[in-house]
Amino acid sequence: MAEKVVSGDEVVVVSGKNKGQRGRVRTNLIKRDRVVIEGVNIVRRHMKQGRARQAGIVEMEAPLHVSNVMLWCANHNGPARVGFREGPGGIKERYCKQCDATIPAPRRGRDARNERDA
Repeated sequence: MAEKVVSGDEVVVVSGKNKGQRGRVRTNLIKRDRVVIEGVNIVRRHMKQGRARQAGIVEMEAPLHVSNVMLWCANHNGPARVGFREGPGGIKERYCKQCDATIPAPRRGRDARNERDA
């Protein structure tokens, strides 16, 4: 089954202590139904010393349950419920149920890195 929220999507947190914060999905933990969002749900961990890491208190992003986030629709500038439909040529696409706009797949890999560095 296709995922409504994938890595690279911009999402907004709709419940919990981080309600209202926006960010990009860094990691999608599909088997655990969780997502890690850049700059959201920052926790402090007491880490032991490792080969490439110094011991101490480290701030890191913790996963949020996928039900606590909604995709951000740039078309109507708000959180969106996501649906699936058959697009042109019979290709499955995601769309915003509020404004009926197609949600493009996020740019990943080398293309996204080159765009960020430019």
